[in-house]
Amino acid sequence: MAENENDESSSDKLEKEHFQRIVNAFRCYRIHAWKSVQDAEKNYRDLPERHKKLIPNFLENLDDIRLSIDHNNEIIKLIVQTTAGIFENADRHPENGKITQAASEFDMDKVRTTLKQVVRDWSTDGEAERIACYKPVIDDIKEKFPCDNCNRTDVKILVPGSGLGRLAFEIARLGYSCQGNEWSLFMLFASNFILNRCHEPDELILYPYVHHWSNNLSHKDQTHAIKFPDINPSELPPGSDFSMAAGDFLEIYTDEDSWDCIATVFFIDTAHNIVAYIEKIYEILQPGGYWINLGPLLYHFADMPNESSIELSYEDVKSVVQKTGFVIEKEEKNIKCSYTQNPASMLKYVYECVYFVARKPV
Repeated sequence: MAENENDESSSDKLEKEHFQRIVNAFRCYRIHAWKSVQDAEKNYRDLPERHKKLIPNFLENLDDIRLSIDHNNEIIKLIVQTTAGIFENADRHPENGKITQAASEFDMDKVRTTLKQVVRDWSTDGEAERIACYKPVIDDIKEKFPCDNCNRTDVKILVPGSGLGRLAFEIARLGYSCQGNEWSLFMLFASNFILNRCHEPDELILYPYVHHWSNNLSHKDQTHAIKFPDINPSELPPGSDFSMAAGDFLEIYTDEDSWDCIATVFFIDTAHNIVAYIEKIYEILQPGGYWINLGPLLYHFADMPNESSIELSYEDVKSVVQKTGFVIEKEEKNIKCSYTQNPASMLKYVYECVYFVARKPV
């Protein structure tokens, strides 16, 4: 018994340390972002005088960037303030407001990515991406579960890898019972803030591209402001059943035959072992239930030191899906989607995604 208690204590300690590490990364944002500005200013001052005269607005532009970073930092402070008590039955509180250690470049990249995710999920600037990625999923959910003679809240839908929660929110807004699942604390902190503390459309401003020093047509592209959230996230129909669950998808969902539909968008390639994801989805779907998937295969742990990763082609993924027992009822390829792209950038990435609807036989 004592050994089990020690194991739990050790696990709880690691979770607290992870929680504080992510809080600390958010708090390091301003220092880390300002370092890039300081480097740019030093490089400018090292230029020959004749070169400085050719770009007379350079330092003024850097001041704009500093102001944008400072404003982002105020938003981050609001996000961090809401992390206390974010998890039920868990003692998780951001410590005294001080930076406890230097954050890794990996963690700082996650902070910057989270800011761009706000654009994708909760701004009018991200509407085009949402239409490309979320609309096909929502349309098929409405087709498969029309509920002309039933209560939509009786239909249970799970959205693993829900990010900042917009897809799950939109499904719940249609009246379905929906739960979003997310593992990343970076995403969970930001989604908690938006879903629970924002109540007016366009009430806040963010400068998501201020860290982009390359491929800008104009200086103003780097300091472009977006407003969020584009809608009131607290406006759900009466009786709505919407929740967000934190944790590893493979670990926290253990009840077999418990979901009517599982919707995955840009998710299955986040697995160490994509086969385990497919098996888990099959296991927890009810017989007759549907798995709707859209995304590429940008395996997150590929080539990452000390991380295991199984990378399969889509043909192999499809074969595993069918051998697991799914019947693929719909399949489309080469669906063009972007992900947290700056529309004004001179460089853009476009994924040619695969979309399929698979059914677990009765």
